[in-house]
Amino acid sequence: MNLRPRRTEDPEVNLTPLIDVVFLLLVFFMVSTTFVREGDLEIMLPEAGVEAQAEEDRPLEVIVDADGNYFVNERELVDDSPDTLQEGIRRTVGDDRDMAVTIRADARATHQAVVRVMDIAGQMGFSRIQVVTADEEAEAEAGAEQ
Repeated sequence: MNLRPRRTEDPEVNLTPLIDVVFLLLVFFMVSTTFVREGDLEIMLPEAGVEAQAEEDRPLEVIVDADGNYFVNERELVDDSPDTLQEGIRRTVGDDRDMAVTIRADARATHQAVVRVMDIAGQMGFSRIQVVTADEEAEAEAGAEQ
């Protein structure tokens, strides 16, 4: 018979699994959280409530249709390359860079085609570029009359 007292060890708490679980929860919440910063950008969007007034006798108007074709003052260009568009604008206005460039784009036109017109006009020295929007109420009334 063994009468010696048993040596009792102090109970030990292993913290490794607890730390693993807390770490996994932290990673889960970091990955699943979206950081929305809506207040950082303040953008004023154009409104189509007021009709634009004609300022010049011969304005420069570039039209972009649904297929990406360009029209400079209602004259169709041969192709849709940037060089052709630049040459068409140069032949129409000459050296006058003070006039406003009006861009009319079909709703189905690609964003790239419209940005290309803005980019080329900016490269040529035009500082007043305006994009014409369609007034939905006026179009609805025109459609109802027909």
